[in-house]
Amino acid sequence: MNIIIERAALLRSLGHVQSVVERRNTIPILSNVLLRASDGELSLAATDMDLEIVETVPASVARPGGTTAPAHTLYDIVRKLPDGSQVELDIGGDGTILTLRAGRSQFKLSCLPMEDFPQLSGGDLPHRFDLTASDLRALVDRTRFAISTEETRYYLNGIYLHAAKAKAGGAELPVLRAVATDGHRLARVEMPLPDGASGIPGVIVPRKTVNEIRKLIDEAADRIELSLSDNKIRFAFDSVVVTSKLIDGTFPDYERVIPVGNDKTMEVDAKLFAAAVDRVATISTEKSRAVKLSLTRGTLTLSATSPEAGSATEELEVNYQEGPLEIGFNSRYLLDITQQIEGEGARFSLADAASPTIIRDVADGTALYVLMPMRV
Repeated sequence: MNIIIERAALLRSLGHVQSVVERRNTIPILSNVLLRASDGELSLAATDMDLEIVETVPASVARPGGTTAPAHTLYDIVRKLPDGSQVELDIGGDGTILTLRAGRSQFKLSCLPMEDFPQLSGGDLPHRFDLTASDLRALVDRTRFAISTEETRYYLNGIYLHAAKAKAGGAELPVLRAVATDGHRLARVEMPLPDGASGIPGVIVPRKTVNEIRKLIDEAADRIELSLSDNKIRFAFDSVVVTSKLIDGTFPDYERVIPVGNDKTMEVDAKLFAAAVDRVATISTEKSRAVKLSLTRGTLTLSATSPEAGSATEELEVNYQEGPLEIGFNSRYLLDITQQIEGEGARFSLADAASPTIIRDVADGTALYVLMPMRV
């Protein structure tokens, strides 16, 4: 293989694929990026056996061929080369050494045979539909903060994506719904069901895949093609293809934890509320991060106390017409949810101090958040 490629194009693609590669690997080939050159293109691929990213970039190919090279080392070298460099990648006869030349710099990297590189992308993915980059971004951003990091409940370590029916007026509308929960809070976001998605199985997309896709879609063109089966999902856009295994487990019946009898409503300016929670929480202990909400007609008092630091209170004007109510929440969780609210107003539907609370964006009915209270 012998190619010449622009540093900027190579760096961008290496940046995308090398982030999949784990720093510690017991299988040496998984530390490498697969490089294949032919027909004026260089294809780069990396995998951790659960997730694979393949990207193609234009290159001047003098001699087609391929190899695998250490991903992080190659990325670091290219990152440190001067802007505007032309990078030559050359593999000699026995294919064990990759020579990289740029200007007066030359590097020689040990390679492993590309025949040993594992392939994840095989298999039929029968369900196919398109999403816009902005729709996928919204589904991810408004749910991923609630993904559980508790490995024992592995079936909560991702976003549950499925087709559902949403009640609107007296009718039921088909929607694509994304749900994440860690047992303390739940995020549910929906959008009109795209063409081709009506028969999709409910799938749990792993946290690492969600995070990698989120990084990539900022640079994506408008349309992203999703393909999925019962055990794999693929995202294809521009010159990037991301294939991932799905979490093999059953997502809990999340509808059961969304309360239906919450009859007390509070509406508050989301940004003012978030800023006040943030200020008051400065006092709360690192362990509990507890903030108490005390409601009376028209007024919300936020308070926090800690044996070491002291106490804090702040009052806000709110739209609340019910009887007095006191309820405690983890301030970090409150902030995570209120930061998802893009409109001005947040609507809290409450029952009592021991029951879960529903939080919505007043201006946008597509997202719903449930937050468990805590004793304060």
